[in-house]
Amino acid sequence: MFTGSRRLPGLKRSVRDPGAFIRLARSNLELWANLVIIAWAVTFAILQGTGFAITLGTVFAIWAILAVSLNLVVGFTGLLSVGHIGFFGIGAYTVAVLTSNASYEQLRTEAIPTFGWPFFAALPVGVVLAGLTAVAVGVVFNRFRDDIFVLVSFGFAIICFNVFLNARAVTRGAFGIHEVAKPQIGGWVFDDELSFLALAVVFLLVVVLLSWFIVTSSFGRVLTAIREDERATEVFGYQVTHYKLTVWVLSAMMAAAAGGLFASWTTFIDPNSFVLLESILLVSIVILGGLATIWGSLLGAMTFVLLEEGMRFVPGLPDQYVGQARQVVLGVLLVLLMLFRPQGLLGRYRL
Repeated sequence: MFTGSRRLPGLKRSVRDPGAFIRLARSNLELWANLVIIAWAVTFAILQGTGFAITLGTVFAIWAILAVSLNLVVGFTGLLSVGHIGFFGIGAYTVAVLTSNASYEQLRTEAIPTFGWPFFAALPVGVVLAGLTAVAVGVVFNRFRDDIFVLVSFGFAIICFNVFLNARAVTRGAFGIHEVAKPQIGGWVFDDELSFLALAVVFLLVVVLLSWFIVTSSFGRVLTAIREDERATEVFGYQVTHYKLTVWVLSAMMAAAAGGLFASWTTFIDPNSFVLLESILLVSIVILGGLATIWGSLLGAMTFVLLEEGMRFVPGLPDQYVGQARQVVLGVLLVLLMLFRPQGLLGRYRL
């Protein structure tokens, strides 16, 4: 009661004084951001119908897993990586290769071996493969810092894309892989949009809880210390390279899980889903939501998904320009954030 009575005069003064109202709004920017984006999402979903809302939720869940996993590296540890889309692709292609069993593929010159594995058997393989890849490249990446780290992660994303495109004996290259299997538990197949949304939300909750456990533990406090001053953390006796490599591998495995979900949901993948631009968009989502905040990653992913899908309904905007318009709006939004809110909507640190 006492706290509320103290806030009420402040609200009254803000109504009478426009300057005070602006200062009050700025001090509660995080609250406003949450309210506006959530209200936008609910209104948009209601206007477009239940089916569209379910699809929107599935896309959000997949991008949110990616954003949360990347924020462990970029936000909490301070390693700006633009190569995360490579791990996303490794998970997607592993699930696609192991589960696809289309008979017509055998009639093509670009036919690949088919295994017909169930989704829940193939997904752990993709996650482990991404983890092993992260270990291999992480040992090398740990030798670099700051701008050089960004460049080598940039190179990793390009290498992954070229492997997906040119290893046609495994990936079918530009033809892509069709008929990726849907998840199945016993006789229950997640082949409708609502059940797949529920599965994606479960995966997202697991990733969020795991990430929360990481960042609130003593391990997470060391990661934050590395972000603030890596050399000082080494002076206190911590094996900084071990911590960075561990969070790098965990983040890669989470991204691979999102890739497996993506492949199964779309039932078709090709290299165009894993181009460098997608990785840059992912980094933009993390920056938009805010560094070193799990909730900010979720909010950034929701903003991006709303922007991506909402641009299709802008009156007078031709369909062929929707993709370009999305990039322009997101770019302008990021520039405004860098000018007026460098730490993002809910972030604790600046990039």
